[in-house]
Amino acid sequence: MKLARLIDTTRCMGCRSCVAACAVENFLTPEAPWNVMIETEVGTYPNVFRTFTTMNCMHCEEPPCQVACDGVGAFAITKNDFGVVLVDYDKCIGCGYCAAICPYGVPQLNQEVANLIPGKGPTPPEAIPDAERHWTHRKRPKVVEKCTFCWHKLEKAIAAGKADRIGIDFEYTPSCDLVCPVDARLFGDLDNPESAVAKAIGQGKATQLKREYGTAPQVFYVLEGGER
Repeated sequence: MKLARLIDTTRCMGCRSCVAACAVENFLTPEAPWNVMIETEVGTYPNVFRTFTTMNCMHCEEPPCQVACDGVGAFAITKNDFGVVLVDYDKCIGCGYCAAICPYGVPQLNQEVANLIPGKGPTPPEAIPDAERHWTHRKRPKVVEKCTFCWHKLEKAIAAGKADRIGIDFEYTPSCDLVCPVDARLFGDLDNPESAVAKAIGQGKATQLKREYGTAPQVFYVLEGGER
């Protein structure tokens, strides 16, 4: 099984529901968002329009962040058998080399873990003790964070022997992919030709960003105007 995501920018209307869902699901740290929206104005006045592109971790087949991390001897970044790239907060030394080398600007070096509402104390989700959180949600200052494909959900499916339900069942699908009101996001097993994401990518309209870097991202895009 190789997990992948398809984002169709020709459908995206820029509502940022996926950004909000990620923030809530993964205990947003303001300095280190895991999913961001990039707006671009295209065309020449008066014939102009906006495109919206959400950026999260590409979970590359050849992740340069892992190479950089291994190079400094931290070995905090790994890629598991399902294609998910994860950061071990306890091993991260905060050098920032992974953030510097990533062509997509994904890893975020978090300088502090502050409350979302300054001066008001923690919100109820922020007040949940570390011991009760999944390990990917135990945020630390001066540690790198990034999207995990909602690994805390995916590993439940795997443990329950329901990996085939990833991207189908609510509880086993990344939150950002669940909330899109225009069905611009698909998630699932790229190795299964019958999965929705594999069929959509197989239509030939999807591409990977910055392929010239040789990272082989597992996040695919349908872009306005074709490939970039």
